[in-house]
Amino acid sequence: MEQLKCLPQEHIFWGRDIAGQIAASLNSYGITRPITFTVEFLETLHSVHLQPHIVDSAGVFSSLPPHVPDFAVQQALQACLHGRAESIVALGGGSVLDAAKAVSDLHYRQTGRYLPIAAFPTTLSGSEFSHYFGVTETDGPRKFKRSYAVRETAPKLVAIDPQLIIDTPRALLLSSAIKGIDHAVEGMRLVDRDHPHAILAARGVERFFKVLKKWPRQLETRVALAEGLIDIDDLLQLQLAAWQCYFYPASVIYGLSHRIGHILGGTYGLPHSMTSCITLAPSIQACAGIYGDKLNIFSAHQQDTPPATVLSERISNLVETLELPHRLRSFGISRDLLPEIGKLLTQHYPSEVGDLGDNEPGKLATLLENLW
Repeated sequence: MEQLKCLPQEHIFWGRDIAGQIAASLNSYGITRPITFTVEFLETLHSVHLQPHIVDSAGVFSSLPPHVPDFAVQQALQACLHGRAESIVALGGGSVLDAAKAVSDLHYRQTGRYLPIAAFPTTLSGSEFSHYFGVTETDGPRKFKRSYAVRETAPKLVAIDPQLIIDTPRALLLSSAIKGIDHAVEGMRLVDRDHPHAILAARGVERFFKVLKKWPRQLETRVALAEGLIDIDDLLQLQLAAWQCYFYPASVIYGLSHRIGHILGGTYGLPHSMTSCITLAPSIQACAGIYGDKLNIFSAHQQDTPPATVLSERISNLVETLELPHRLRSFGISRDLLPEIGKLLTQHYPSEVGDLGDNEPGKLATLLENLW
């Protein structure tokens, strides 16, 4: 039996130069007295496009390190309580959105009320469309990023504006697009080709490829726009692709590429968006058996070539074309750490490791070696 689960998202807006307009009307959508969560790099973007339009602001909190460490969540919660915030405006990428969800959930546990979230995303990972978030626990012998799924923390309102991603650093923007493709592909893990996730995700992946295959080398986005190599609609198309790839996150369960990414990010500090550049293509090949012919939906099947091979090669070629790092050694991860990474995966994510099929230990070791 197939099923479709929907999240309690009420308003999603998209278009050029809409951020200020949406910020000015937040009260109309139940986002009252908001505190803004962002990072220092985005404070100028906030002061220009959002802050002048927000009514009755409860302040700004920007001390949000990557991978959402637990101590930062506690500090952000105290900022909400001290400022008497009634909601959260999240301006940023996945870490900012995860922090907002974690704080909303913690606020509920302390006060009995979730803080509704308005998301203004600056990357292409799609966290603004989901109820998933991760918090890195820092008080144990090693850091560990624990995952949560709380429906009530899904952003109530999302504003998709290409103006918000113009100054996102090139590597962050493009690697977050690969994370978006990861959502599309691993979302096929437990659904069939006629599921709404499959249909929309396939369109999203094609949107991504159509724009990214012409992306200029080396140039930052603002420079590429100024030189006419891309246009503002290309940016909007990337944002819509991220949405389509992650349209029904409550209906799907993600797999080994995501779980390896959580370990690499939370425990070993790799940038979250970069992890899919390393893990996705090899994981598709390693877990081909559980996907079977379903992956044909992402590309025309080539005779005598397994669909997992076609898709894996297509993604790895894209990552290399975009000049993104695709090996663990690029981030200074020692080869000697591979057994420890494997042990953490087996301990915390046995179901996802089980996607490898027979001889899990040997196949996992081979996969991690391929990532290195």
